[in-house]
Amino acid sequence: VGCASDEYGNRRPMTRTETGALIGAASGAIVGGLASKNNRSKHMLFGAVGGGLTGAAVGSYMDNQKRDFEKQLASEVAAGAIQVEKDAQHNLRVTMTAQTAFDFNASDIKPGFEPSLDKISEILNRYGKTHLTIVGHTDNVGSDAYNQRLSEQRALAVQNYFSNKNVIPQRLEAVSRGEQQPRATNATEDGRRLNRRVEILIEPLVVEGNA
Repeated sequence: VGCASDEYGNRRPMTRTETGALIGAASGAIVGGLASKNNRSKHMLFGAVGGGLTGAAVGSYMDNQKRDFEKQLASEVAAGAIQVEKDAQHNLRVTMTAQTAFDFNASDIKPGFEPSLDKISEILNRYGKTHLTIVGHTDNVGSDAYNQRLSEQRALAVQNYFSNKNVIPQRLEAVSRGEQQPRATNATEDGRRLNRRVEILIEPLVVEGNA
């Protein structure tokens, strides 16, 4: 790995310290909060983003990011198109309704939603020390296999959009949950509308032993 990025997503050469950390990670010197990611090299990810966060910086970093999302996406949040949440582990979750982002039974992002994704991309690049899991969900209309495939295609569409906006590829992962994790009842149209969604789970890259 010959380049990294600063905390604002700008690419730059890796320092000797970062190079050493990248090599040392193979022996467990650096570990991120990504134990559940099966096909991702943690030390390569840390090298790509120029290292992780430590101590009190984690909470401040994610709080600032949440405020930026809420400020830049205020109109979308007010309209119910996007929801921004933060949990006790400092993870952020940005939820986009499929009704807003996609046509029914389709995985192409609506052109009218691209400005919102542009805002999200800008903030993701500004706060580069995070890992992004893009999760597709559906309601229970149709077969389980079909819904699984549709949710995967939608998650991949968002992942590809971010990649085209210069979000570092090592930070991105797309997964599909189909109809398996509803957030509301599927017995009503309002509930099904809430279940048709794409979520972005934003996890801080934390150096082992810090929180």
